[in-house]
Amino acid sequence: MNWRMPHEGDRQDRLWLAWPTQGYTLGDTAEDADVARRIWAAVANVAAGFEPVTVVVHPRDVEVAPKYLNPQIEIREREIDDAWIRDTGPTFVRGQDGSLGAVTWTFNGWGQQEWATWDLDAELAPAVAEWARATRIDSSLVNEGGGIHVDGLGTVLVTETVQRDPGRNPGISRADVEAELARTIGASTVVWLPRGLTRDSDTFGTRGHVDIVATIPTPGRLLLHDQRDASHPDSAVTAEIRAVLSDALDARGEPFEIVDLPAPAVLKDDDGFVDFSYVNHVLVNGGVVACAFDDPRDADAVAILREAYPGREVVTVDARPLFERGGGVHCITQQQPAR
Repeated sequence: MNWRMPHEGDRQDRLWLAWPTQGYTLGDTAEDADVARRIWAAVANVAAGFEPVTVVVHPRDVEVAPKYLNPQIEIREREIDDAWIRDTGPTFVRGQDGSLGAVTWTFNGWGQQEWATWDLDAELAPAVAEWARATRIDSSLVNEGGGIHVDGLGTVLVTETVQRDPGRNPGISRADVEAELARTIGASTVVWLPRGLTRDSDTFGTRGHVDIVATIPTPGRLLLHDQRDASHPDSAVTAEIRAVLSDALDARGEPFEIVDLPAPAVLKDDDGFVDFSYVNHVLVNGGVVACAFDDPRDADAVAILREAYPGREVVTVDARPLFERGGGVHCITQQQPAR
C-alpha cells in the first residue's frame, strides 16, 4: 500500500485531543489546574462547533473533564502521561484506495528530555489507531506530528534539530529520514529547515518543531513566522529559515510564495524571550482554530489567516496558558482525515 499524508485542510472525520492530567502541564496548584483545563477545553469546544471531537482522558480525570467539555464531545478513557497529542498520537494518512492509515512513530519524550515521562504516551498512538479503525503503519523513526508539515502533494517541512536530533535518532542521515518519510507519509520532497525557534530549543522545548515556524496553507504558499524585532533572537532565526525557503522547491518543482505571519509584539515573559506564534493553528472543517495573545498583532494575524484560508471562519483562543506550558493550539490537537 502506498500511503500519503493529506493536507490538514482536507475534509476531516474528527479532531483528537488529550486531557491535561499531571506534572507541569496541569501545574502545581488548583488554580493552575483550572487554567490548564479551561484552555484545553476551549480548543476542544471551539472545534466541536465544526466537527466531531474526541478527547483522551486519564481514568483519574473522567469525573472532572466533562465539567469543562461540551457534552457532545466524545471521551475515550486511557492512562496517559501528557496532553500533547499532536506528538504522542498517530499521524493519519490515506491509502491510494482511500483507506485510513495511522503512522505510529516512536515517541521518546522529545529526545529523552529529563523533565518528560513517556512510558504511557509511547503506547497512545496504537490505541488511537485502533479506536479510529485505521491500519497501523509502525515506524522506528523517533518523530512527532509537530515536527512535520505537508502540502498533501508530497512536500514535507522538517527541521535538522528534530528528526536528526541525537536524542531521538542518533547517527541518522538525511537520506535515512527521507526514505522513512517516503514510506510512511508519502513524502517525495523533504525541505530541511536548519532549526526552530529559540525558546523551543531551550531546556523545556521540543528542540525545534516546525509547527511554530512555518506551515503550508495551500500548495505553493508558506506562512512563515516573522519576528521583526531585531532584539529578539528569533529575528536571526527567521532570516536563516527564510533564506532556505526562498531557495526551496516543492514536490511539483515549484518555488514557494512566502507570506509573512508577524510574531506578536510581546517579546518576553518571566522566563525570557517568548516563542508565541500565530503559525501554530489547526484547521477544522470550515474553520481555523488560531492562537491569540491579547496582543496588538492579533487582529493582523487573523486577517492574514482569513486571506490564507478563504471561506473558513477563523476563531481564536487565548493561547498564552498553552505556550506557558510548552506549546500551542496545533500541539494539542491531531486531525483525522475523512475516509
